[in-house]
Amino acid sequence: MTADKSPPSSTVLIPVFIPAVIVIALMVIGTMSNPQLAGDIFSSTLAYITRSFGWFYMLSVAIFLVFIVSIAFSRWGNIRLGPDHAEPEYSFPAWFAMLFSAGYGIALLFFGVAEPVLHYAAPPEGPALTVDAAKQAMQIAFFHWGFHIWAIYGLVGLALAYFAFRHGLPLSMRSTLYPIIGEKIHGPMGHTVDIFAILGTLFGIATTLGLSVAQINAGLNYLWPEIPVNTTVQIIAIVAITGLAILSVVAGMDKGVKRLSILNMVLAISLMVFVFAVGPTIFILNTFMQNTGSYLSNIVERTFNLQAYTASDWIGNWTLFIFGWTIAWAPFVGLFIAKISRGRTIRQFVVGVMVVPTIFTFLWFSVFGDTALHLIMVEGYTALIDEVQTDHAIALFKLFERLPLTSIVSFITVVLIITFFVTSSDSGSLVIDSLASGGAQHTPAWQRVFWASTEGIVAAALLLAGGLGALQTASIVSALPFAIIMLIAAIGMWRALIIEGHHEVSLQQHMQMRQTKAGPGFWKKRLANLVDFPPRDAVETFIRTTSFQAMQRVEEELEQQGWVAEVVFDEPNCRTRFEVFQEGKLEFIYEVRLRGYAMPDFAFPETERDLDGDDHYYRAEVFLRRGGQSYDVYGYDQQDIISDILDQFEKYLHFLHISPGILPWKMEEHDDDLKPDEASPADEKPA
Repeated sequence: MTADKSPPSSTVLIPVFIPAVIVIALMVIGTMSNPQLAGDIFSSTLAYITRSFGWFYMLSVAIFLVFIVSIAFSRWGNIRLGPDHAEPEYSFPAWFAMLFSAGYGIALLFFGVAEPVLHYAAPPEGPALTVDAAKQAMQIAFFHWGFHIWAIYGLVGLALAYFAFRHGLPLSMRSTLYPIIGEKIHGPMGHTVDIFAILGTLFGIATTLGLSVAQINAGLNYLWPEIPVNTTVQIIAIVAITGLAILSVVAGMDKGVKRLSILNMVLAISLMVFVFAVGPTIFILNTFMQNTGSYLSNIVERTFNLQAYTASDWIGNWTLFIFGWTIAWAPFVGLFIAKISRGRTIRQFVVGVMVVPTIFTFLWFSVFGDTALHLIMVEGYTALIDEVQTDHAIALFKLFERLPLTSIVSFITVVLIITFFVTSSDSGSLVIDSLASGGAQHTPAWQRVFWASTEGIVAAALLLAGGLGALQTASIVSALPFAIIMLIAAIGMWRALIIEGHHEVSLQQHMQMRQTKAGPGFWKKRLANLVDFPPRDAVETFIRTTSFQAMQRVEEELEQQGWVAEVVFDEPNCRTRFEVFQEGKLEFIYEVRLRGYAMPDFAFPETERDLDGDDHYYRAEVFLRRGGQSYDVYGYDQQDIISDILDQFEKYLHFLHISPGILPWKMEEHDDDLKPDEASPADEKPA
């Protein structure tokens, strides 16, 4: 089924959609009616938040980093983002490639040259234009775009993936609060969380679009000097490229966003490799190693440095702006990361999200930033400082003036910025549309067009109201409430993991108790299972008869005791399912599924085998709500299966007992989401 097949006429969630649109409309109308007054308000607001809440932003980001790293290296790191039997949807190379592409962004193109040069010319501490200033400039750039940034994205992505894929909740920010507020996530509190997520994402995207058109305008002026650098040209660029974004968003994820993302990756890597090859290659390698070491050794001090003893707006203009922009952008990037990470363990997720994009970012700043510093400090191109201070957006193009193939590389860069612009807009539109629709995956085209257009309008309004200053303010202000939501989400995930730990303890006791309660002949059945490799028809017959009849007997007895139970046989997948329901509680699920495996080499050592594994055997494996339990019950009689069901049911009741007050997850079964090899690995190549 395709994403655009028979979409409904509307999927908007009115309590989320209407308030978000009203807030956005009031901001746009107020800004465009009096841009000067709006600019003054933005400026004073930025100063107030920086002065009053700077400590909160820095502390929050530090907490995000410590939390996500601690979770990864705790006993919870082995938990899968999905059922226990789930396998990653993407191979490691493909997954890393997508994380690699997520590390891109207009920020790297805009700040890759500008930020190191600006810090070198005006460092927050110490004299300017010195070797120490150059070291400090690169360390600051690494700090701004390193682990802290990806901890913000990673926390949102991890929480969304965990609650959506492991507990079946909607892929929406409200779901992260379920362990704390329970069913209230479907009421006003949940609506409010998603509204803030929409506003944060929208203003984060608007900031990106504003920076994009400023750099596009600079590039066009550089290539064709008759094109002026002014707000009018930038507004025209927003209108034109938003139109392209609308075409892409109507085309859908695979035809639009996916193809543009691949193009972005190819162009960006090509650009970086070109500058690395024609620039001061050895200098870049040396500074990359040195600056990475300095970053790691000073990470704690910089994390908590607020320049408390100096009267400077440097923190607000740089660190708080970048962190605030990232927090505002987090719902979008976090949702993207979550979607591609189903089946990974928490530890794999955190290491991949934190390490891969960070290394690429450090390489990017080393290639472009250190090349610029080398031109200034070694080759005497000091005019670059004044040019970058005059217009940040022109920095990259001025760097290309001192490199070969200037015009060609500059043109490719403008194309890359445009594709980044379009990709950010259409991807962001899909995310905002999903949030405004209560997590709906398939929405009508007009809704996606509406949000793509709204992003362009907001970006234009902010540019009219004061350019970069207004964009900075919008990002930092919208990030303030969302930072609070992220802290609550971290608490919610911690509580959910505590609950999961209780569940794990209960299940770990199960296999031991099976041995204790088993009859005198049980060990012989286990041994027979270990050395037997039955064909498919034998296991199917076992599941249809012995397994199904055993569940029916337990169902009948429970119903006589006043419990609500149900037994279902799934014919297409050949599985039996037993459920027990309690009002307001997590239901108990016990399944016996047909699972196929390639025949091991030791099964028939005297027989020549196809190395591709064309011969298969089958198992009747037990699955609980949290996934496969990796043991086979084929060969058991009805009494053995009944005993196993009761053992698991006893553990289920014990889990409810040791986790008092735990609300049930609003969980949907994802059997249809299972890939064929999850339901029966051998089905793709039957014996």
